[in-house]
Amino acid sequence: MTSENVQSMSDSLAISRAMPRSAHTRKADPTDEPALVKVLLIAVALVFFALFLVLPLASVFVTALGKGATAYWAGLTNDDALGAMRLTLSIAAIAVPLNLVFGVAASWAIARFEFKGKSVLTTLIDLPFSVSPVIAGMTFLLIFGRQGPLWDFLEAHDLKIVFALPGLVLATVFVTFPFVARELIPLMQAQGGEEEEAARVLGASGWQVFTRVTLPKIKWGLLYGVILCNARAMGEFGAVSVVSGHIRGETNTLPLHVEIEYNDYHTVGAFAAASVLALLALATLALKLWAERKLAQDKAARREDALSA
Repeated sequence: MTSENVQSMSDSLAISRAMPRSAHTRKADPTDEPALVKVLLIAVALVFFALFLVLPLASVFVTALGKGATAYWAGLTNDDALGAMRLTLSIAAIAVPLNLVFGVAASWAIARFEFKGKSVLTTLIDLPFSVSPVIAGMTFLLIFGRQGPLWDFLEAHDLKIVFALPGLVLATVFVTFPFVARELIPLMQAQGGEEEEAARVLGASGWQVFTRVTLPKIKWGLLYGVILCNARAMGEFGAVSVVSGHIRGETNTLPLHVEIEYNDYHTVGAFAAASVLALLALATLALKLWAERKLAQDKAARREDALSA
């Protein structure tokens, strides 16, 4: 084959690539669905969204305000409701920082080091996702309860774990500790450790490396994990219900208070407390979207910097 023939064939291929696709080729594109299919899929998604999200959320506020603003305010400001709110915030204020420390330490170890048991640690982090919260609460009850192996020691030293704040915190920490770690591990693995290694070569200490190099890179992912962890901590029901003992004004969190008020036929009080949880959920969703946007912008900026370099 002569060089003229080879050049002619390459020119023909280039022209064919540059030509627009035919109608038959466009129809074969699996992402190019008919307009009717698109409309039906969007309609089904909107119907599910309205039935399972918007309608229940709206019913909470309608029922809470059904007897007027005065009854609604009374349902929120009685001693039991205020005690439940304070307890819920206290548990979150303790559990979230603990999970923050664990999440950063675990993600740093998994993403930056190779050691025996690394896969086991990664698997154990996912354990609360596969274990029912009620089972987790029962485990703490069997360990620290009256029939547990530690009961005699706890009673001798007047230490209360279950049916008290420590048990509520333990149960909450267990069900929420994957959130920060699971957000940071893939983020730190994707970013790599070249910048940390360069900082160490230049003489930076471990704390300086973390605060000046690692933390700025993971701050939005860290915030995203903390938001999810806090939302789960304030809304946890199953594990907390088992270890709380349902003592009014002492061990009832806000979700437990909603259940007790509803079972006692205090509908306005139950839905007023539920509306607080709904508002917290909406605020969490807004913060989550904001953190996701910041995280996406940060990833895009780092990608551009890597390409330009």
